[in-house]
Amino acid sequence: MAGVVVPDVDGLARACAALRAGELVAFPTETVYGLGADARRADAVARVFAAKGRPADNPLIVHLADAGQVGSVVSRWTPLARSLAATFWPGPLTIVVDAADTLPSVTTGGLSTVAVRVPDHPVAEALLRAVDLPVAAPSANRSGRPSPTEARHVADDLGDAVAVVVDGGPCPVGVESTVVDARGPRPVVLREGSITREDLGVVGETADPDALRASPGTRYRHYAPRCRVALVAPGEGPLVAKQSIEAGERVALVSCDAAPAEVVTATRFADAADLARHLYAALRAAEQAGADVVVVESVPEVGVGRAVMDRLRRAAG
Repeated sequence: MAGVVVPDVDGLARACAALRAGELVAFPTETVYGLGADARRADAVARVFAAKGRPADNPLIVHLADAGQVGSVVSRWTPLARSLAATFWPGPLTIVVDAADTLPSVTTGGLSTVAVRVPDHPVAEALLRAVDLPVAAPSANRSGRPSPTEARHVADDLGDAVAVVVDGGPCPVGVESTVVDARGPRPVVLREGSITREDLGVVGETADPDALRASPGTRYRHYAPRCRVALVAPGEGPLVAKQSIEAGERVALVSCDAAPAEVVTATRFADAADLARHLYAALRAAEQAGADVVVVESVPEVGVGRAVMDRLRRAAG
């Protein structure tokens, strides 16, 4: 089992030593827990792919302590990238630009681009500043599983494949970062997140399918628990749950409304942002309770609701 540490001086020192030794370290960000390795070391990054069972052509996000470090991993920091970073960093925005030649191809998924961000989480910032190296970090879960938003989720999925897990409590945003291609004059959204199209001023624009190759987490099934995910309309969750229970299924419910007493577990949310914070934990709770199906109410596809519905559709397959 991985060594779980608190983010004090000793815990961060242990995490830094593991990263410098080429080992894997899981740490919290504002979005989800990341599975980190030295982005400059091919052998270390290869351990990330092996631990996750991640396809080799799925690029990783490189995490930095601040925008001043981009020169170590990018070859061209465009005016658009500079503007986006000034506006949204630190924060849940990943920026795709041309990669530095010094980055190993395993980090970039064999592409000429690299995805970079500066997370807005005190533990992530403290770790990245202390270790003083670029850290490649996808979500700290087995590939295809719900992303981890608590330290225990990392241990459940990855066990002793991780040298150190830094426990910073639940992640406050709960869905992965927005990914934007910033190589041209205007941002192109490659993955939805809590920084919305409205925030970026790109409502209605869509990415070229080929451009999506540059984004982590867009081409494979993701976020799926070991039970079936049933998406239903807003307000219909309790009724569909009752019908499934009457059909003999063990049912979990994620809804705006109160759940029938017979469900095996229930998560109630207030709005799309609230659902984002609790979605992955709810999916994991459903499978741990032995549910056959988790019934999840849809949310309007406005703002962060687009990110939530993207994750739910991928989870439902």
